Amino acid sequence: MRDGFEETIVEHPRPKLVYPFERGPRTGEALDVAPGVKWLRMPLGGSLAFINVWAIREGEGWAIVDTGMGGSETMQAWREAFAQSLGGLPVTRVFVTHMHPDHIGMAGWLTRKFDCRLWITRLEFLMCHNLAADTGREAPEDALRFYRGAGWNEEQIETYRARFGGFGKGLHALPASFQRLSDDDEIQIGDHAWRIVVGSGHSPEHACLYCPDLKLLISGDQVLPKISSNVSVFPTEPGGDPLTDWLVSLARIKTKVPDDVLVLPAHNDPFHGLHARIDHLIGGHERGLTRLKALISEPKRSVDVFSVLFRRKIDAWVLGMATGESLAHLNCLITRGQAVRETDAQGVDWYRAA
Repeated sequence: MRDGFEETIVEHPRPKLVYPFERGPRTGEALDVAPGVKWLRMPLGGSLAFINVWAIREGEGWAIVDTGMGGSETMQAWREAFAQSLGGLPVTRVFVTHMHPDHIGMAGWLTRKFDCRLWITRLEFLMCHNLAADTGREAPEDALRFYRGAGWNEEQIETYRARFGGFGKGLHALPASFQRLSDDDEIQIGDHAWRIVVGSGHSPEHACLYCPDLKLLISGDQVLPKISSNVSVFPTEPGGDPLTDWLVSLARIKTKVPDDVLVLPAHNDPFHGLHARIDHLIGGHERGLTRLKALISEPKRSVDVFSVLFRRKIDAWVLGMATGESLAHLNCLITRGQAVRETDAQGVDWYRAA
């Protein structure tokens, strides 16, 4: 589903990580995680309940990293935070790890309110504008063909039609310009240098922020401690292989960021154990690929393979994410030469082991 953006439904047994904080911040509250770095939470609907955002002291103000979902509830939470926990000081810059609405949704409001610049990677900025432009449009025929090819029935297609174009509803109007972040950039934020470490797969050019002096990694959705970020194929790039991008990105982050950092993720709590978590995320997807390859010894549609990738029941609310993630695994097997795709006379795609 083109509008889909939240964390995945794939789960695996997890390594033992260390969580140094007894609790997270309440609405309007900010907890210190390091000198000059504060942890705040913004409300979300659904099972995740909140997103973590970060404030870095910069002169007589705060640089903000990620912003929460657009809307009046998040706006009120920010107002409470500025009044109660951030000393009424202004925002100097807004950094966004990636373009999903729970991360960038309030960026337009914050940058306008404080007349400051949005800092984001180029692909994330452009992709966000592209998706926001779908607001109010009818679902394109290419997308309907894509999901019919995946094995969706007409009732599921009609549900997709009804929901299409909702991405922009989670955004305040984006700024018209931005400051580009690129991989390996070193940026002075407040008293310390922060290095940009880019990943991909969950989103096209996801920026993590690593501070060697403070031993902190703001990981966004690239590394989460208790859930695995959704990695999906979408109708706009049906032949894409985001899972290979994801696995390569995770392995690369392990070489660029040492294991002694405190990881500041977008969801769940800050933790120690970056390398163990990366190894487990990679291992979980590789185990899924192995199970999937065995299953498609007989031809299967993407909707037929959920049982080997997901532990939970796939209902209408998560069908789009499950389909996208299943296609990501199938396309990865095709890239590896371990599967082939064949399309029948009705336009449905069938996958079998090569």
